[in-house]
Amino acid sequence: MTTVITVPPSLDDETFEQVLEQVVAVSPDQKILVDARHTRWASPYGLTGLLTVAQSRAERAAFAGPEEENTASYWARAGFYRHAAELYELHGRVPRAREAQAESNVLLEITEVSRSDDVHTVVERIQSRAQAILVHELNLDPQATMRFAMTLSEVCQNIVEHAGQGGWVAVQTYNYRQRLGRRAVVIAVCDAGLGFRRSLESTPGWKPRDRWDDAAALEDALVRGVSRYRDPGRGQGLAGVRRFVGKWDGKLSIRSGTARIAIVPAWDDAVPLLEGLPHFPGAQVQITIPERVTSG
Repeated sequence: MTTVITVPPSLDDETFEQVLEQVVAVSPDQKILVDARHTRWASPYGLTGLLTVAQSRAERAAFAGPEEENTASYWARAGFYRHAAELYELHGRVPRAREAQAESNVLLEITEVSRSDDVHTVVERIQSRAQAILVHELNLDPQATMRFAMTLSEVCQNIVEHAGQGGWVAVQTYNYRQRLGRRAVVIAVCDAGLGFRRSLESTPGWKPRDRWDDAAALEDALVRGVSRYRDPGRGQGLAGVRRFVGKWDGKLSIRSGTARIAIVPAWDDAVPLLEGLPHFPGAQVQITIPERVTSG
């Protein structure tokens, strides 16, 4: 029997929880059909998240994409179908990928990351476009471009070092009308691998403590800079990401296992630490950097 998983009309880091609630209720070795026929919009997190759903299943999942032509065309331009074809049984019409237009808001189409070489490729591909977007469109300082590339590198490297399997990254800009009222650049990096808790548990000599769960592991990694690597300087990647996000009034959110931790700016009302979420493997990261409002 196939269980239908209904994707909401608008898919982002918050509404993606509706998808996970349905997915975790079905054993991984049972068939699911992810039904996105009525979805009209998806963020980079939503698109990469859908790929991790397929990655998490022992039984190959089926997928039905958006029926709305503009939505399907955008998903194709963003590279979703190229990767989905390898993971899902695709049902219905599959749009043909077209060259992204010059005015496209896709800064980096969905790109697979499994090795350090992939991370270097991602950074190289985005650097020139990031300069144009961050400085000329979001009014950030030119020095932000280098830190943006380093931030992108760090969150992608997290897949290589901790996931135990590949994941995906995507970057785009859009008008963040609902919460922000201005433009923003959004990075999403998602995998369905080991996750933060299991990764930290693999540290040589690791011992459990009284409170040890997914939330505690996220706090260790993001707030305390704990790493499973003993080399000096390791574990500081997320600390650097946190500093960059804070400097530019951005938001950082990391979901792993049953918890999600967030560095929340004044313009957002997210809860800093959520526990008791539907258990989902790996780590799902979103970074939002807003346009800087200049005086005068």
